Amino acid sequence: MPQSAFLKTALAAARAGEAVIRKYWQQKVEVELKEDQSPVTVADVETEQAIKAVIVDAFPEHGFYGEETGKTRPDAEYTWLVDPIDGTKSFVREYPFFSTQIALMKGDEFILGVSNAPVFGEMAWAERGQGAFWQGQSAKVSQIMALPEATLSIGNIKTLAADPSGWAGLSKIVQQVNRIRGYGDFYHYHLLARGSIDLVIESDVNILDVAALSVIVQEAGGIFTDLDGNPLNLNTTTVCAGATSALHQTTLKTLGRG
Repeated sequence: MPQSAFLKTALAAARAGEAVIRKYWQQKVEVELKEDQSPVTVADVETEQAIKAVIVDAFPEHGFYGEETGKTRPDAEYTWLVDPIDGTKSFVREYPFFSTQIALMKGDEFILGVSNAPVFGEMAWAERGQGAFWQGQSAKVSQIMALPEATLSIGNIKTLAADPSGWAGLSKIVQQVNRIRGYGDFYHYHLLARGSIDLVIESDVNILDVAALSVIVQEAGGIFTDLDGNPLNLNTTTVCAGATSALHQTTLKTLGRG
């Protein structure tokens, strides 16, 4: 399928970021803590700079929202959202569960997503209305509709676990599903988009972590909202992503949120 200029730029930017990541991978880079106590390294900063250079060169009039370099052109019609290394803790501890996340937003809608995990060896992408792709092949979610048949992956759930009703609801889901895993980060969304698992729940994310992945899952045929069933926006911090509407709605109701 022909690729738009937006998608070609996003894929080129991901590859530019990958070159930087590979340069620093397993090089014992120094770790600093940001104000929110999350880690950052020179690899994060330089990867974002490489990605931003590609995007700004192609679309200088667009806005940019990066994990490390912040926001530019807040009133622009199009805004690129970038997390250069989503999973810096994994990167620092030298296991491959980290990725580069690049999304494009038009107005209030996320219209494109690229998720590249270079060391793990996976790339997924999607553009609104054009389907989702994993490793260059069309990606489709499963058709699982009921919890007893579903595989659930749980990510960051600290906030959900601290809420008695949320924790009780999650307990009910865990008791009903066929299988429970905690793949986390980009990986469980890749698995969801290609039909290998059926449900993802998270309560502590940043929109830069999941904007691109939301487009990929939706274009693969899945449902991707926050834990209250709302569409994603720049302030989203929770996720309920399911392969089918029936499974998604049952999950929200069981959590006491839908």
